[in-house]
Amino acid sequence: MILTVTLNAALDLTYRTASLVPYATHRVTEVIERPGGKGVNVARVLTALGHEAVATGFLGGRTGDDVRRLLADLSPATADAFVPVEGATRRTVAVADSRGGDTTQFNEPGPLVTAAEWRAFTDAYTELLGRADAVALCGSLPPGVHVGAYAELVRAARAAGVPVLLDTSGEPLRRGVAARPDLVKPNAEELALLTGAREPLRAAGDARRRGARTVVASLGPEGLAAVTADGSWLARPPSAVHGNPTGAGDSAVAALLAGLVEGVPWPERLRRAVALSAATVAAPAAGEFDRDTYTEVLPLVAVADTA
Repeated sequence: MILTVTLNAALDLTYRTASLVPYATHRVTEVIERPGGKGVNVARVLTALGHEAVATGFLGGRTGDDVRRLLADLSPATADAFVPVEGATRRTVAVADSRGGDTTQFNEPGPLVTAAEWRAFTDAYTELLGRADAVALCGSLPPGVHVGAYAELVRAARAAGVPVLLDTSGEPLRRGVAARPDLVKPNAEELALLTGAREPLRAAGDARRRGARTVVASLGPEGLAAVTADGSWLARPPSAVHGNPTGAGDSAVAALLAGLVEGVPWPERLRRAVALSAATVAAPAAGEFDRDTYTEVLPLVAVADTA
């Protein structure tokens, strides 16, 4: 089983409009409603790939109830191990511009989590680790959760002997890296803010020296850069895929986790991650991927050894 943690889960709403113009009134041509948050997206993709995935974190209020309902309605359903909170789960709104192909994102802050709710979560997390083959810690922290929360969860996973992937940003990333996760998956900007280096492979090497065992950086449409104990690689798609990029990084995380538990060599893990990211851009919403695009792109991904 692969465990994904989404402390700041969301109800994802995608609005499609002909073009997005500031200060104007827009006619929405389509509304897509999905359970969201980075770890939820990861769990959904893993389940679609045939892996057993369990999603945990916090859910609360009517929006949290909607997320639970949507998780149960998925085919196949994503296993729900979320801990209830009094506050209301946030919503995120993505406005997809059909003419330009760009997406504008609006993210609410999330519920205020109390100390008692945090203790209830850590108790549940410790129990779930007992049957996990790997764990992913993903996304932002909701109000009330201390900035070192991911570092705490990384240490708990390491103590349980469970490989742990961290995908967050800012101070939670800096503290989490110091706790020595097995893998971190920032984007290029997050990695630059962490290390001060702009060149992805150099910055990834710096992040390894700070504590991360492996660093895989998202380079947007340019693919992935990876620095591991076994070597370093650049993985690039054959061409840019047009669509909604929301959730593409989460699909890369799913591919990396699947490759980890399957024991797949690094070049093939990266090839799958790049292809799955491209297939997510081609899909209508985060947490989904277009299988035809994945099949088409996979053999065309170029993985170059940079060691």
